[in-house]
Amino acid sequence: MSLKVPKAGGPALFKEGYKYMSGLEESVLRNIAAVGELSEIVRTSFGPNGRNKLIINHLGKLFVTSDAATIIREIEVAHPAAKLLVMASTAQESEMGDATNFVLIFAGELLKRSEHLLTMGLHPSDVIQGYEMALAKGREELETLVTSTFASSPLPTVEQLATAVSSALAAKQPGSEQFLATLVAEASLAVMPKNPKDFNVDSVRVVKVLGGGLDQSKVVRGMVFGREPEGVVKKATKAKVAVYTCGLDISQTETKGTVLLKKADDLLNFTRGEEKQLEGYFKEIADSGVKLIIAGSGIGDLALHYLNRLNIGVIKVLSKFDLRRLCRVVGATPLARLGAPTPEEAGMVDVFETVEIGGDRVTVLRQEEGERTRTSTIVLRGATANYLDDLERSLDDGINTVRILLRDGRLVPGAGASEIELARRISTFGGKTAGLAQHSIKRWAEACEVVPRTLAENAGLNAEDVVSALYKAHADGKADAGVDIESESTEGVCSATERGVLDSFAAKDWAIKLATDAAISVLRVDSIIVSKQAGIAPPKQQGHWDED
Repeated sequence: MSLKVPKAGGPALFKEGYKYMSGLEESVLRNIAAVGELSEIVRTSFGPNGRNKLIINHLGKLFVTSDAATIIREIEVAHPAAKLLVMASTAQESEMGDATNFVLIFAGELLKRSEHLLTMGLHPSDVIQGYEMALAKGREELETLVTSTFASSPLPTVEQLATAVSSALAAKQPGSEQFLATLVAEASLAVMPKNPKDFNVDSVRVVKVLGGGLDQSKVVRGMVFGREPEGVVKKATKAKVAVYTCGLDISQTETKGTVLLKKADDLLNFTRGEEKQLEGYFKEIADSGVKLIIAGSGIGDLALHYLNRLNIGVIKVLSKFDLRRLCRVVGATPLARLGAPTPEEAGMVDVFETVEIGGDRVTVLRQEEGERTRTSTIVLRGATANYLDDLERSLDDGINTVRILLRDGRLVPGAGASEIELARRISTFGGKTAGLAQHSIKRWAEACEVVPRTLAENAGLNAEDVVSALYKAHADGKADAGVDIESESTEGVCSATERGVLDSFAAKDWAIKLATDAAISVLRVDSIIVSKQAGIAPPKQQGHWDED
């Protein structure tokens, strides 16, 4: 009888159910194909003419958007290599808040270009070395392309800030970018701290109200809540404010007790003690001069009755984030107990009013004009909830762009002009580099073409003609020649600086770095080991479920 000896390594190395893929064909090229599919999904959503995607997530929520960060977050990518790209894109979103799509399509293109070199027999380490050299040179060259610098001191005007932000918004909401950029600029300047570099993105809120048109959107210096106040008091000026995180109601006892009632008077007196105590609390609050109460929890009917009698307004704010922001706006301290606030704990609001916007009654807490407020709110109007959600995402990108510009105000030509100039310079640099790395340096330069090419394709122009016309313009010394998406001619070239299409240098620099790093991470993988998925089998039922 012969014993079966398992082979060294290979399948016998792992438990049953493991998958092991190694080598160029099985791991590297498969990864490149998966990443290519992911970048193709978001590629058609790039630029002002990018199309929207309609996504229904696992909870059945509907998204109609061209924002790459939202698309990749909701489609739940499972492939491990594609996940690396998703992580790079998420890092770009948290760091810069914009150019997430650029990271995905540039990294996808870098991997696609490397495929040919790998199948020709070049070692992945040679490709990686070339990409790293190209990245270092590319970031150096990008600094020389800076055309203008956005000055944060003295404070910019609304027009200057709106011009700088409009190109970031044009990519998401073409046609409405000027109006939206003005809203973002107004809201940002209303909350601008003394040192503009400390600008906080959370200071600008967005409230969506269905109906009306986009042109009816406006900026409110303060906070807006999409609900009415709870009590009968709907308006107050120069009001003292108290914020409570506890419920405004009779406190429940921790233990259960039994009460024996012997006569009718006992029954009448039973709840009177609690009522007296609650009335005492609110009397104390009213005597301290409070005219408005913000409740972070429930409000009892009896509490509401006393508040109405004492002529105190009350608003229910259930979101902890909004409560924290509101405390910042009115300068109050949130209290976890009922009772009168001390002078330090109470806040102040100039105007508290209830306004009707398109059939919805909303509560507004605002500062007087001219005073600097700690929070401003953009009230958005639109036809559908999905459209308003997409507008909110676009404004979020715009507000993040303001933050980046105030920290690093350098701007480079947009519309694919910077990318073509980089492609031209890096290609020349590759030609002068000795060794095998020159092939991948040239491939990195070719990958830069993906931006103008995609912009042209999404605008319905002939991509090959546009890219060759751009190379010609750049060779003639026009470093700011970009894709003219509104062009009627076959060339489709215009001056990006004259059109005011400028991109943030910091966002582009980060995007190039993160995309190249993600592509290198994928190329460094030489085998994939997938363990068996853990799963719990459903319990076996004895007999028929309906037999009782």
